[in-house]
Amino acid sequence: MKKIMIMALVVMASASFSSLSAKDNNPKKDKIQQAPAQVVLKSTSDSLSYAVGKASTLGLMEYLQQQYQVDTAYMADVIAGYKETMKRCGDPHYKAYNAGVQVAITAMERILPGTQSQFEGTKDSITIDLFNAGFLSTLQNDNTVCTMDQAKKMFETRLKTDKEKADAAYKAENNKWLADNKSKEGVETTASGLQYKVLRKGNGPIPKKEDKVTVKYEGKTIDGNIFDSSYTRTPQTATFRCDQVIKGWTEALTMMPVGSKWELYIPSDLAYGDRQAGKIKPYSTLIFTVELEGIESPKPAAKVTTQSVAKPTIQAAKKASAKKK
Repeated sequence: MKKIMIMALVVMASASFSSLSAKDNNPKKDKIQQAPAQVVLKSTSDSLSYAVGKASTLGLMEYLQQQYQVDTAYMADVIAGYKETMKRCGDPHYKAYNAGVQVAITAMERILPGTQSQFEGTKDSITIDLFNAGFLSTLQNDNTVCTMDQAKKMFETRLKTDKEKADAAYKAENNKWLADNKSKEGVETTASGLQYKVLRKGNGPIPKKEDKVTVKYEGKTIDGNIFDSSYTRTPQTATFRCDQVIKGWTEALTMMPVGSKWELYIPSDLAYGDRQAGKIKPYSTLIFTVELEGIESPKPAAKVTTQSVAKPTIQAAKKASAKKK
């Protein structure tokens, strides 16, 4: 929760006043683009001021679309909000109102989704109305339901308890899946617990741990969700050393002849264990389809040769001796 709040404060601190439509905004005017006001430039300072204002908007349209998802059809509202804020930027009531708007945007787009995702897969969920009520209670200095310390303790305790229960249930589900899969036709199991099935036999060499391999692959979890696939990229291959990937991959690759296509069933202790890895939840069994395309063995280190120092001839030695005398 602390991390989420820090992130929110950073966003709020870096954000400018939000663009608001004027109070007398008429819905019918939304679709009408007002004609630009005629500009009269009477001096070089006037021209420079106009040019600086123009230059300062470089990238602004893209920023509005990406940061605020503003449709260009509503640019008149952006202009109205800009003008209104310029008029009232010194008004403390207006500043406070704009701060509330920015806090609400941050809460709805970042803080709330972040906390909701933390409780995914648990028996608890975060409802918007009560989240807002609790959020606003601090701004209202209202501790009738609970204090900040009580709220923080409840949040952290419930998150920890719910997460542990959800993880235990998910781990058991994955272990059962592996146990059932183990007995399926064509599935082999190694001493480490890695399971694999040969879809196509290869006749090429088998990589060593220090070799670079070129592969095509697709990875998914037991529920069928694909979290990574080289087939969706250009080129469709990936190259890396066998010992620079998860343990299950390293073990499988060092058993596969080039030209092979295998399906791997990797237990979590040979993958990411109890860690979250992007879309991959802790204790996830990973299912990979892997095609081994080629091997690039490391080049042997160049031999260091010491140049032989030519020994002086007898004649040269005599001349040197004569000079010394």
